Amino acid sequence: MKMGFLSSGMVLAFAAFSSFSISDAFSKLLAGQLDPFEVAFSGGIFGFLIIPFIRRDNESYLDIFSPQKPGMWLVRAIATFTATAASVEAFMLLPMPEALSLMFLMPLFVTILSVTLLHEKVSAWAWVSVIVGFIGVLIVLRPGMRALHLGHLCALIAAVANAVGVIAYRLAGNDTPRLSLFGSSLFGPLVGDGLLMLAHAHWPHGLQTWFFLFGYGFLAALGQLLMMVATARAPANRVALPQYSQMLWAVGFSYFLFHQALDGWTFIGIVVVTFSGMLNWIRQRVRYEHLALQERRAARRRLREPQTSP
Repeated sequence: MKMGFLSSGMVLAFAAFSSFSISDAFSKLLAGQLDPFEVAFSGGIFGFLIIPFIRRDNESYLDIFSPQKPGMWLVRAIATFTATAASVEAFMLLPMPEALSLMFLMPLFVTILSVTLLHEKVSAWAWVSVIVGFIGVLIVLRPGMRALHLGHLCALIAAVANAVGVIAYRLAGNDTPRLSLFGSSLFGPLVGDGLLMLAHAHWPHGLQTWFFLFGYGFLAALGQLLMMVATARAPANRVALPQYSQMLWAVGFSYFLFHQALDGWTFIGIVVVTFSGMLNWIRQRVRYEHLALQERRAARRRLREPQTSP
């Protein structure tokens, strides 16, 4: 029973990251057709379709507009707006695996922010993992040997913004309604991207363009819903592993959909980045199983202790 429970969480996590990956591919398909801010804005619009499935029975729809911690809600909204706009631009300008490898620097920034802002203790294993990931990104980019441009900067900004969003989620606490958490991810792109697109926006033409817009926005929101359910059904270390399936999707789309082949060094860098994530997952799994073993031993000791009668 327990293993089935964990397996369902991992399946949902795989489905969530698949939704994110296909959503990213839709945003790349819109390159040259729409302004990146207009595409990111659509994520907030079509995300409203997911709200009925996120709301719990004890939550009111007004929780979207009435966050318990307005400061953290605002930080999450700004971080989501920045991450969506930057990631859409990055995927439009770069091959998907290259953009994603830069965005996989998010754990490095989360670790740095956890130490500096939350004063959390980070193990040596975690530092080794993020350093290996950083080396992998350097192999992909090869600064000084190839030209870097706006797409690389946007991917880096997306990684930082996503890390800020993770820290804001932690500071919000576990008692924050899900609708409030999801609301910040909707209104950030709606307001931020909505304002920035005013100077360039035009009404999308053609059924295909509307289909791509819907695919980007709806699947991004669906991925968030699936991740919320997955994290409720499995430990964080199990849910984090399927994230690296995004790289498989990115490489597949790059080759077969966008016809952008990877050179040898880029492929090696992607392997190193993925290995760094696996290293961090192995560390978390070992720690989780060690804690579970300690709990089982403590339970057995309690059973062996003689019962004292009153």
